[in-house]
Amino acid sequence: MDFATLETLRLKHPAWRLLVAGNASLIASFLHRVFVASNAREVPQRELALRLEDHLHVLREQRGETAFPRGAGVYLDEWAADSAGWLRKFYPPGTDEPHFDLTPAAERAIRWLGQLTEQPFVGTESRLLTVFHLLQEMTEGTEPDPGARLAELERRKSELESEMARVRAGHLDLLDESALKDRFQQMSDTARGLLSDFRALEDHFHALDRRVRERIATWEGTRGELLETVLGERDAISDSVQGRSFRAFWDFLMSPEHKDILTKNLERILGHPAIQAMQPDPRLLRIHFDWLEAGEHTQRTVARLSGQLRRFLDDRVWKENRRILQVLRGIEKHALALRASPPEGSFMELDDLAPTVELPLERPLYSPPSRARMADEEVLEATEAVPSDALFNLAYIDKTRLRANVRQALVDREQVSLAELVRSHPLEHGLAELVTYLSLASEDRKASVDESRTQELFWTDARGLPRRATLPLVLFLR
Repeated sequence: MDFATLETLRLKHPAWRLLVAGNASLIASFLHRVFVASNAREVPQRELALRLEDHLHVLREQRGETAFPRGAGVYLDEWAADSAGWLRKFYPPGTDEPHFDLTPAAERAIRWLGQLTEQPFVGTESRLLTVFHLLQEMTEGTEPDPGARLAELERRKSELESEMARVRAGHLDLLDESALKDRFQQMSDTARGLLSDFRALEDHFHALDRRVRERIATWEGTRGELLETVLGERDAISDSVQGRSFRAFWDFLMSPEHKDILTKNLERILGHPAIQAMQPDPRLLRIHFDWLEAGEHTQRTVARLSGQLRRFLDDRVWKENRRILQVLRGIEKHALALRASPPEGSFMELDDLAPTVELPLERPLYSPPSRARMADEEVLEATEAVPSDALFNLAYIDKTRLRANVRQALVDREQVSLAELVRSHPLEHGLAELVTYLSLASEDRKASVDESRTQELFWTDARGLPRRATLPLVLFLR
């Protein structure tokens, strides 16, 4: 904890940057609610942006419309940038929509903030006993003398026999309320900390994968030497210290016997009157299922990374795509060289993230036009004059222009409501134009209509009178 180390952490560590950020309260509260409290991982960008918009809307109602003026997408990109490092932005296999996950550094800062609140009970006995038992376990696990091991086992046997005799005599040593609360506090802190360990472990696996890929990208030797080196380290991810520890934890947790014991013990302890008086987090009753969910996600990540490394060096792919691999390797080398000082501004543009595929079978089948049947009837001359002004007052609604308005509004944002469109492009033909917008929303598969929320639209009709319409919330999505 010298000055130079702390100064480096202050300048480069994401957790420190989060604590001193200008919007630290906004960032920590939102990330805690979405990722930490719900144990969520890999949240799609669209869902995360909508939840952030709702969060910002609530804060603006409390603090004024000028609070947090930027959009949700801008905030998410800023939090995922290398200059912040609070979110990890990535593309899962099989999807072209970016997903976000909380980084271990940001989660560590958020959990530290949670510990700043005053705890209703602070105990030290359980921590002291934990230290004692760990030291005892390490001492016994490193004792090579069989005589010493047998002496220790005999001592335990004598203690167990003495305790069994006291129980038979009706003397039970029960924990008092303070000791029970002390141990429960330590158990709950450790249980929640395990969820943070999963995210840190997964981040370490990604770092191992990146290092192996960097070695492949910068390899200058022969292909045989590369295969020997990488295939010799193909199990580096799962055979690392973190990987072996995770497998031991996973084997213990996957045991049906251990899961049943955990469930019964949690139900019994959380139902104790002394523990209920502490108002514990009800999610602790299902904490082991949260462990399983987080562990399964980490298992899938390790399997996916290992599989990608194996496919990366597949012999057939190497032969068929040798030129492509050489080009990609050159791109990776340049990317690694510029990683420390990336160019500023836009330096490459893509027309789209994925090609547009139109399958022939998606085209509708031919429907023959219906033939009108003519009835022979006598046509009589009109006896009274009918005003024809209504025929000349018909308004033509340009659907292409309205669709262009929607596309223009979605250029710099992920979504736009119908009310915002009407404000930026006032209705020229009143209700008929509004109905056309609703028709566009019904034809667009990406548009959504929320019946539980409403929006008010205002316009001026041809006679100069103000008009207002209340409709369900209509959103056009990019």
